[in-house]
Amino acid sequence: MRMVNIKINNKLYQVEEGISILDAAKKNDINIPTLCYLKDISTSASCRVCLVELKNSKTLVTACNFPVREGIEIYTHSSKAIQARKKSVELLISNHNKNCLSCIRNNKCELQNLCQELNIRENIYDGEYSKQHLDNFANGIIRDTSKCVLCQRCIEICKKVQGLGVLGLENRGFNTIVSPIFNMSFKDVNCMQCGQCVINCPTGALSEKENLELVIEALNNPNLHVVVQTAPAIRASLGEEFNMPIGTRVTNKMVSALKRIGFDRVYDTNFGADLTIMEEGYEFIKRVKNNGILPMLTSCSPGWINYLESEYPELIKHVSTCKSPHMMLGAVLKTYYAKEKNIDPKNIFVVSIMPCTAKKDEIKRIENKKTEYFDVDVVLTTRECAKLIKMYGIDLNNIDESDFDNDMFGEYSGAGVIFGVSGGVMEAALRTVKEKLENKSLQKIEFNEVRGLTGIKAATIDINEKKYNIAVVSGMLNSKILLDDIKNNKSKYHFIEIMGCPGGCINGGGQPFISSRIRNYENEYCLKRANALYDEDIIKKVRKSHENPQIINLYKNFLKYEGSDICHKILHTSFDKKEKYNL
Repeated sequence: MRMVNIKINNKLYQVEEGISILDAAKKNDINIPTLCYLKDISTSASCRVCLVELKNSKTLVTACNFPVREGIEIYTHSSKAIQARKKSVELLISNHNKNCLSCIRNNKCELQNLCQELNIRENIYDGEYSKQHLDNFANGIIRDTSKCVLCQRCIEICKKVQGLGVLGLENRGFNTIVSPIFNMSFKDVNCMQCGQCVINCPTGALSEKENLELVIEALNNPNLHVVVQTAPAIRASLGEEFNMPIGTRVTNKMVSALKRIGFDRVYDTNFGADLTIMEEGYEFIKRVKNNGILPMLTSCSPGWINYLESEYPELIKHVSTCKSPHMMLGAVLKTYYAKEKNIDPKNIFVVSIMPCTAKKDEIKRIENKKTEYFDVDVVLTTRECAKLIKMYGIDLNNIDESDFDNDMFGEYSGAGVIFGVSGGVMEAALRTVKEKLENKSLQKIEFNEVRGLTGIKAATIDINEKKYNIAVVSGMLNSKILLDDIKNNKSKYHFIEIMGCPGGCINGGGQPFISSRIRNYENEYCLKRANALYDEDIIKKVRKSHENPQIINLYKNFLKYEGSDICHKILHTSFDKKEKYNL
């Protein structure tokens, strides 16, 4: 690419011709504030926060989408630029619900940070506010237009990453809002509940539906036996809520905190992941041996399942009937565990700590209710888990380490740990499927072919002298490519892992907020979280799901064998076509 000479704040730089002023400045460690901008996704420049001054220009320009050229001279922090930015933010907050102290995004709000950065202390513009629209009817996500700054980041994420376009601008002028079509609720449109809009929203306009009070109430009910389970991705991200570096693994500190809070049992969803591999692996082997429907698609991501049921219902027959790991463990807790511990299932309260907002919706699916009770009672996101720990006066930085309770479900394999990253389900399945089909120990346990954060990964794996084409995909826009091939009978694959969120659960909608500056220019946060999971896999003595001794005992004492009647009764589910719009 051709290099050009430019000046930024009177200093000479060489940069690639045509890149934005924002990128050119960032490459040279000059920070220009942004609000609506998301690199390669949202470049509408609607917020006017990144305004900069050009020499000999009568007007300011937006740095996020103005290309550099030879000889251009830019002033990023001139008095004129700073005052214009300040005016833009003052206008934004003039129509903003400023209940910051009680807002879910307090101290983690990008608009709040801009007010600090620009030293905004007064409401310069005061007057009528736009009418508030509050949508709190969906199980996973809440929309509050009184906190929306119309940056459109959520619109672009839903359209360009998830390929849905559920959100758009409604009405005009002072009445403009961001909403699903006809200002319908998230629960009545083809929303995945994935929460990618939530983690990319700069304010509290979009948030998860919090369930902290339900958990606290259960913990204080002497008649309830409260069990908590933690998803694999939580250990790689929870520390961020306590100012630890991204990618810090806090497995045993997290367990200590949950025990101190008062949960009767603290288990790892990784046990459920191992159980999922046993059932899903068996299902794949059965399909292969009996000329069943291929490719088989994984079913662990509830966001992806929501997408499937509304966008590709004709492909339901390709999807594994296995429940997701936390639902499987919940089902076992309310059947086998209840019997062994002599506890009435109605008195067992299961809390799942998940990196996902779609899990809040998943636990309410009637298709998952195979007994008198729902498998899981409450889902908390990673963010909610951190709030719970802080509410109980615990500092995760200064707490001793503890192990998961090991009476029945404390053991888990390294294969279970890596479920939290895109490719982890596939790799875990291959460790079991390949070994069982070949009837010999694996010489090489890692399947690097399916690792990495690329949207679509494909490989050919030799199993028992036969070649199997596999694929791993995350994000629905990427998935659409493979799903269209299946729909048109053009797919070459035998087994496909699909995750709703880009990168998998490590980037789930319930994970700690990452500032747009980090998302735009330091996009290694997903890799750091992923590496934390792979590091734990390496140190585990057992690294294959079928070698987990407690999994072996569970089948011996209760489930009998993979795919048994009892397995299908409590560990498997069904999926059904859903209308895109509930009018």
